[in-house]
Amino acid sequence: MQKRKLGNSGLEVSAIGYGAMGLSHGYGPATDRQKAIAIVRAAAEKGVTFFDTAQIYGAENEEIVGEALAPFRGQVVIATKFGFELGLANNQQILNSRPEYIRQVTEGSLRRLRVEAIDLYYQHRVDPNVPIEDVAGTVKDLIIEGKVKHFGLSEAGVQTIRRAHGILPLAALQSEYSMMWREPEEELLPTLEELGVGFVPFSPLGKGFLTGQFDKTATFGKDDFRSIVPRFTPENLDANQVLVNLVKEVAAGKNATPAQIALAWVLAQKPWIVPIPGTTKLSRLEENLGAAEIELTVGELRDLNDALSKIEIAGDRYPVELAKRVGK
Repeated sequence: MQKRKLGNSGLEVSAIGYGAMGLSHGYGPATDRQKAIAIVRAAAEKGVTFFDTAQIYGAENEEIVGEALAPFRGQVVIATKFGFELGLANNQQILNSRPEYIRQVTEGSLRRLRVEAIDLYYQHRVDPNVPIEDVAGTVKDLIIEGKVKHFGLSEAGVQTIRRAHGILPLAALQSEYSMMWREPEEELLPTLEELGVGFVPFSPLGKGFLTGQFDKTATFGKDDFRSIVPRFTPENLDANQVLVNLVKEVAAGKNATPAQIALAWVLAQKPWIVPIPGTTKLSRLEENLGAAEIELTVGELRDLNDALSKIEIAGDRYPVELAKRVGK
């Protein structure tokens, strides 16, 4: 597996990481624990050195990652995230990045991940009630204490990124980015490049849409986040098939799968971008990792971007309430 460095941080990871969220959160029923451990461990065995989890995905998610990667300690980079009240019922998500709370929940993550220090610690969402300088300062103290190695933000806006970076250099910014969601190209990517901050796109496959497995007949259970995402209504799934058709056409010409082309496209944008697709299936894991071997030529990338620019994506990526929390 090829390696990439996340900006100027010196943090080197596999070109494609693994996002563990879907193992227990967001995409339907939780995966059997032993199967979940097996898929994470398989990723490590196949050369993945960058793994992503979060406190809000549930204690079991961090525990799965910690148990699966115990044999690879020192060889892999584990990222997790703070910023939400934990232990609330009914999937409530209340922001909390108060310094004392960050310190409290950090201890739980260290224990569940079975590590002495968290390799990359993101604020999951910007907390409007806590100045980002206080958040960065708290993580800076945790780094001094040896409990954290690198600092990151998730779904933050450029002004917050600059303010945080001024207190404690950011290793990475995590946000959604794919052929289906290119807004980061406007302000975010130029800012990260200027500051020397790595970019970690989640949902690089458009929450599965770019694999070509969904059409207007697709249905999603109540425990699947996509059931409330405007982009996944029947009419929008149908309207966006034009994008899938384009990806399938390119894939056929490269003897690749649509998922591999979608990931190769993300990788081709900048050398400091590391996508973190998630999957519960070994075959999909192998398919995703194969994307690192696919090279889109300058001409192919130009033609693909030209075609993408003519496609208008139907449907927002978040319902209104959740959209209010991003880009702050």
